[in-house]
Amino acid sequence: MTNRRAPFCAALLGLALALASPPGAARGEEAGALAVFAAGTLAVPFRELDALFERRHPDIPVQPQFGGSVMMAKRIVELGQAADILAVADYNVIPKYLFSGSGKARAEWYVGFARNAITFVYTDCSRYADAISAKNWYEVLARPGVAIGRSDPNTDPSGYQTLQMLSLAEAHYGVPGLAAKILANAPSANMRDTETALLSALQLGQIDYLAIYRSDALQHGLRHLDLPAQIDLSDPTLASAYATGVAQTKNGALHGRPIVYAATIPSGAGHPEWAALYLALLLGPDGQAIMRKNGFGVIAPGYAVGAEKVPPALRPLVAAWPGS
Repeated sequence: MTNRRAPFCAALLGLALALASPPGAARGEEAGALAVFAAGTLAVPFRELDALFERRHPDIPVQPQFGGSVMMAKRIVELGQAADILAVADYNVIPKYLFSGSGKARAEWYVGFARNAITFVYTDCSRYADAISAKNWYEVLARPGVAIGRSDPNTDPSGYQTLQMLSLAEAHYGVPGLAAKILANAPSANMRDTETALLSALQLGQIDYLAIYRSDALQHGLRHLDLPAQIDLSDPTLASAYATGVAQTKNGALHGRPIVYAATIPSGAGHPEWAALYLALLLGPDGQAIMRKNGFGVIAPGYAVGAEKVPPALRPLVAAWPGS
């Protein structure tokens, strides 16, 4: 990828460098800390949540680590790394990798706590920034010379949710080949484990557009496309329609689902009582206010699967997952 932008875009360098540190960068490991494994797109709200938690519980330091949701789950299941909380950008990651059907059971329940949507973000320096709109976006993104960034669909929900969204868009707009034309401008060289790792590349003009969550667009003040609810995976009531969008990945064919973030306390967690305190804060009014402020749709009470297994302290904050 090369910098093709006008010199004034270099003024964004300071902001880009501020974003260059990967969201997975965590504080050094601390003995006796609450280990939170979370999706990269949760970095901004969870760091705010961490600070509030530590003010209320000064004797419990929080050790956050951020990355692709699938990767974080595999670190628990395949590498045996200890986590007190796992929070993912696709609720299905938890049962797929941590429930008993995946081998050794590492969890028996999870709670959905926030909603999101897939979009494309861009800057004033992006190619065709003044021409793109919610009506012609799929034509603009397929034009020669446009560079698009995205996350790896084999490791990160945003990656495969982008593919699902493009699959849905083909049917919604009646344009065969829409997805292939756009993905031709989003080669593997433009992929990272998490899409947030490409924010600096976008700010520097190394890519023109970035497939990412709407929450990130709002958090970073980026221009973004307001895609139809029929394709952006934002509406839980459209679950059956979303299922027709399919992403082909190394983990198999993945059918579209509403974007609902979920969390659990893995079995074997070193500090399950601390983890329950943290999730109570997340699910409560203060935690939900933090999520809302950072561009997420809130879910209150939380959606629980395996509600009877949820720690007693959390049960007043959850209800059965709709349709479960």
